[in-house]
Amino acid sequence: MNYMGIDHHKQYSHMTVLDEKGKIVKTGHVLNRRKEVENFLEGCRERLLAVIEAGRATYTMVDLLEELGVDVKMAHPLQVKAIAQAKIKTDKRDSKILAHLLRADLIPEVYRRDSANRASQRVLRHRMSYVRMRTQIKNRIRTLLAQQREEIREIAESQTHLFGVHGMKVLRELELAGRDNEMLKSLMKTYDHLQRCIKQSDALVREIYDNCVEARLISTIPGFGRFFSVLVVTEIVDIYTHSVKRFHN
Repeated sequence: MNYMGIDHHKQYSHMTVLDEKGKIVKTGHVLNRRKEVENFLEGCRERLLAVIEAGRATYTMVDLLEELGVDVKMAHPLQVKAIAQAKIKTDKRDSKILAHLLRADLIPEVYRRDSANRASQRVLRHRMSYVRMRTQIKNRIRTLLAQQREEIREIAESQTHLFGVHGMKVLRELELAGRDNEMLKSLMKTYDHLQRCIKQSDALVREIYDNCVEARLISTIPGFGRFFSVLVVTEIVDIYTHSVKRFHN
């Protein structure tokens, strides 16, 4: 059995392959392209076990290696650092340490999500990013209005729901002085754009919800709308079969 440690980056990875005795079989920088990875694995793909630290783009390499017939473990990055702290960190050293930990069966693994779950997770985070941006725009608008003359401040403060239907009508009719007015109009345009983006992402969430029995069941609980029901199912994943193992400790 050979053991491969992968220090993964956005454009390239450093890979180190060890044999059963810990001797380096092969090591080097490899571009994250199928052909490049195939070339590196030539001659050592048989009986090869690999490990890679979990990260934002890790699954792209995991999927590629598994398509090439390589078994892959995903390591918990913080726990790996706790096990093997190196004073001098380089790509080559990190990949070698990972390979040695794999050879010694000391890899703290993270939960592996399937491709469908990852796709749902991206949809949810896509929507959440728009909502965060919309909140920032709301805060900018409130801050800008709070810096206006008393008359404007009173108009804004009189609105119970500033970003409700009536409040938005009031905001659109406001005329501020000088550049402040240009900024308000610009913020309002950005807010309207984000509203459209959120509506589009809501349609994607609805599609997931309509095809997920568990999400529809969770939505029957008071306080759980469509988005949070899908969020719970997506983050907990296979709650019925693996939740005890995942969350035991």
